[in-house]
Amino acid sequence: MLLSELGGLIGLKMAGKDKEITGLNTLELAGPSELSFLANAKYEAALKTTKAAAIVLEEKYADQVESALISENPYMDLAKAMHVFSRPQGCVDGIHELAFIHPDAQVDESATVYPFAFIGKGAKVGPNCKVFSGTYVGEDVVIGPGCIIYPNCSIMAGTVIGTGVIIQPGSVIGGDGFGYAQVSGKHMKIPQIGTVELQDQVEVGANTCIDRAALDVTRIGAGTKIDNLVQIAHNVTTGEDCLVISQSGVAGSTKLGNSVILAAQAGLVDNIKIGDGAMIGAQAGVTNDVPAGFMGAGSPLLEKGNFLRSSIYHRKLPDMAKKMSALEKRIKALEAELSKED
Repeated sequence: MLLSELGGLIGLKMAGKDKEITGLNTLELAGPSELSFLANAKYEAALKTTKAAAIVLEEKYADQVESALISENPYMDLAKAMHVFSRPQGCVDGIHELAFIHPDAQVDESATVYPFAFIGKGAKVGPNCKVFSGTYVGEDVVIGPGCIIYPNCSIMAGTVIGTGVIIQPGSVIGGDGFGYAQVSGKHMKIPQIGTVELQDQVEVGANTCIDRAALDVTRIGAGTKIDNLVQIAHNVTTGEDCLVISQSGVAGSTKLGNSVILAAQAGLVDNIKIGDGAMIGAQAGVTNDVPAGFMGAGSPLLEKGNFLRSSIYHRKLPDMAKKMSALEKRIKALEAELSKED
């Protein structure tokens, strides 16, 4: 594909020579037919050494390279170019004869269903969806247009999935929430009779679990992206455009506002509220409500400034302990001298 053609596809103006582009790579690794990008000024020096055929960059850097696509947001526009070159997963079209489709299910004729997928009674699969092998779609599940359900996912009964949702391999959507009552020292299971709703453009990472609500709905807001190996418990709700990073856990009935970010391994207790735009650092332990716009880390959670100061003091603890020990010895020596004088 010519650079000029690619620019036309993603809405960017070309500068310099037109060249054949066969792929994309970093400034360091790009070859003479690959497109790269400059999104951070600290890598500007690499423009002189890169072998890339062309660079996606801001106009102020254009005179440093032979060929370029001019962008106000190079990182975002590179992502658009990656969509052009990405290869879709899979090699099946239509509904394979080895898939099980319940007679009372509705699967749009434009959908693709791979062999050994299961579509249960009353389920609805919308236009242009892909349901890969080993996937279980339970009773009365609704899957909106353009969704991709990768291999070995379990979409349990009653789950509602919006438009353009992507669910990566091995995820479980709508499994029972973790609900038990204590009866004479034993754990009695509480039936989880609610549902899960994934709104439009949600993405769920591999081997992530989103539990069905006990009574109402576990809801993931539109545009939210959830990484691999995340646990979302029953009755949790998130706002729109949240990011939940790998190995985080959100306990039951907790509510996340819009554009909340949970970094890796963050842990949130049940029944708390996280305000819009809050950013929770990696391995944080969150036990109370968090206001909108909050930035913090640590366990227990501290505001960013306090966390950074605490981290500095924490590194100094060994030296502080030595000084404390030395001071204690001096005090004891002084006390001994004073006692002799008395």
